[in-house]
This record gives sequence, structure tokens and C-alpha cells, in this order.
Amino acid sequence: MAEHSNEEKRSRLSAALSSGAMGQARRMLNGGLPQVDVAHLLEATPPKEREILWGLIDEELRGDVLQYLSEDLQSDFIGRMNAEEVLAATTNLDLDDLVDLLQRLPDAVIGEVLQSMDAQDRHRIELAMAYPEDTAGGIMNTDTITVRPDITLDVVLRYLRWHDQLPDSTDALLVVSRRDDFIGRLPINKLLVADPNITVREVMETDCLKLQATLEDTEVAKLFEKFDLISAPVVDDDNRLLGRVTIDDVVDIIREDAEHTVMSMAGLDEEEDTFSPALKTSRRRAVWLGINLLTAFLASSVIGLFEGTIQQITALAVLMPIVASMGGIGGSQTLTVMIRGIALGHVSGSNLRWLLRRELIAGAINGLIWAVVVAVIAIIWFQDIKLGWIIGTAIIINLLIAALTGTLLPVLLKKMHIDPALSGSVILTTVTDVIGFMAFLGLATMFYLAH
Repeated sequence: MAEHSNEEKRSRLSAALSSGAMGQARRMLNGGLPQVDVAHLLEATPPKEREILWGLIDEELRGDVLQYLSEDLQSDFIGRMNAEEVLAATTNLDLDDLVDLLQRLPDAVIGEVLQSMDAQDRHRIELAMAYPEDTAGGIMNTDTITVRPDITLDVVLRYLRWHDQLPDSTDALLVVSRRDDFIGRLPINKLLVADPNITVREVMETDCLKLQATLEDTEVAKLFEKFDLISAPVVDDDNRLLGRVTIDDVVDIIREDAEHTVMSMAGLDEEEDTFSPALKTSRRRAVWLGINLLTAFLASSVIGLFEGTIQQITALAVLMPIVASMGGIGGSQTLTVMIRGIALGHVSGSNLRWLLRRELIAGAINGLIWAVVVAVIAIIWFQDIKLGWIIGTAIIINLLIAALTGTLLPVLLKKMHIDPALSGSVILTTVTDVIGFMAFLGLATMFYLAH
């Protein structure tokens, strides 16, 4: 129901902009719509109209909108703001969201923003920015509530009542020593139902998960999924509490990883603006097209080796795309399964041999089935039994190579610290094209022109 209501509001806003009712549009942008919907509207609007929308948003609300935008748009808008505007826009942001935005600013502007903050906030920001943004330390929020183990629950409850509100996603209070060493956690549900006269030490959990600040964000996401966490403490190498990661941050990581995998297979940036200018878009895509062109020339050079065979047997030119296509699809299926398995942490040295055997058997079964189908079609089409046998054999060979490459390639790329999603599909396609053409045209040369 709420989503339907927001959709109606977005429609009314679009109508107001189209009719020139800027006052109505301003009111909707600054209170009529949730900030996440305003961000979505900005991303779904071409550049000229987007500039008008951005100008209608109040300065103090811009930070709330910025946190929901893609990195491309964030960088675009923030790059045009001075330190005062950034500070006004980010006053009410959570620290982790503020850190994300600041990391897109020039160093000089970051310095100005930090100097305008009080000492406590500046220290918290500098602490979070000391870690790469793709680590637990980089995504953590230092806005935590900590308690000592030797106080009673009654004291804790009275302490909590001094706060206007608790930080978002607070499912537990963090227990620390006087030196801020992490000791354990006190779940809110235990705090509410336990005897208020007992101490924190008696009910706190000491056998709980804690995240090293340098842990990669993808590993953080896996731990949250595995243990159904809402939040988790972040500690440094000396076990000092630095902050905590919450489930909203993890959802962002999962979404970004999913987008990265899909977009990387086409050589694209998952944060690219849908409405980015044509020149900028073409420049980003040009590199990948160039790489693809090189691989296409490699496949063409293989075909060129058998130019004489193709000239004498024109049916080969008609059928050879089938061999390459079957290998490409079969290999892509294996590659996708392996990339997913690696991302989930399911693939290791101990089970790789089993996976390879499974993919080779599956490739052989499918190879035999579709080799027979294609061979029969080729025989009926060209009235040539030998041609049917050749294309059937080539398909089996290519599907087996596709299974082998699709299984081992992502593991090898991962060991080389190369993203399998980014380059795996291009390498795989090149291998299956080259092997497919080589097998099909090589067999044809052998059986038709050998004598």
C-alpha cells in the first residue's frame, strides 16, 4: 500500500514538473516523498531535468538524498558543492553514510569539512576513514552504546533513558573494559527481562562474533548471512572496540556485489549513471569493445587457416557458428555456477576435483545428446553423413573444453587476484570459439581434403 502511494506521489511530482508548478514540486521533494524515492527519481531523470530537481531540494535534505544515489551521481553532485554546502547537507547523516560521501571529495574539501566539526565527531570520522571503504572498518558506524561489565542492569536501564533515542539497528549493547577492550554483548531482550539487580557480567554474551576492522566487506556479508546477524562489533588488532556494522550496511554490500557481477560480465561499471552523457558512456565502453575486437581477430585468424577448406565445402560456413555457440553457452553455464560458488565460499581446493568431474560428465552427456540432434539435422539438410559426423564430434569436443575452462578459469583468475566476473566471460568465449572452429574445420580438412 505504501509503495503504491509513493508511486502516485512520484506521478504527481512528474506532472507538476511538466506543468511548471515548481512550488508544488518543491513541497513534494522536501517532505512529500521519502528521500529514497527522491533519489530514485533523480536517477531516472535525464540530466537537464535532474539539475532542476536538485535545485529544488533544500540544502539540509540533500545529504539524505545523496546517500541513496549511485557513486557516479554522488560524485557528480558532491563535486560541485563547497565545504559549507557539504556540511549543511550531511549534518544529520549517520557516520558510516557520511564517511562514504566524504571519500568522494577532494582532500582539500575533506579537510575543510573536518575542521568545521567538533573534536569528537572529527575523531570518529578520521577513525572510520583510516580503513579502506571495502572493509569492516570502512563501513562501520562508531555510533555505539557501550557499558561496563560490573554495573547492574538497573543502572544500564537508567543510562539508556538519558538518550533521546538509540542508534538504528541496536539489538545489543556492547560491553567494554575501561580501556575500551571488547568483552562481550548484552542483548536488549535479556536486558529487558532479566532481574535489574544483577550485573551485566552475569547475563552478557562473551562467545559472540566480532569483526576485524580489516576484514573484507564481502566476508562481513557472508558472516551476517550465516549467523542471521542484525549488528556486529568491529575491533582492531588489539581487540579495542572501534564501532559496529549493521544489517542496512550489509544489504547495500549484497546489492552492490550482485550489480557488480551482472555488469562486470559486460565490462561495465555497476555505479554508472543510466543517463550519463554519450561521450562519457562511449569512453567507458570503448576499452571493453577493443578487448573484444582482439579476441574476435584471434577467432577469425583460426578460420583463416582453413580458408581453402571452406571455399571447397560451403556448408562448413553455414554450420560452424553452431559449434562455437554451443560451446559458448555451455561454458557460460559452468562459469556462472563457479563464480557464484566462489562468491559464496563454497569452492575450495578440496572440492574442486569433484566439481570438475561433475562438469565434465555433464558436458559429455549434453555433448552426446546435442551432437546427435545437430548431426541428424546436418545430414538431412546437406545429404552428407560425413558432415553430420564431423559437426557432432566437434560439438562434443567443444562442450568438454567449455566445461573444463568454465570450471578452472574462475579459480585461476581468483588466485591471480583478477575478478572472474570481469574477464572470465571474454576469455571463455575466446577459448570456445577458437577450439570450436579448430575442431570443426580441422576435422573437415582431415576427412575431406586429406587425400
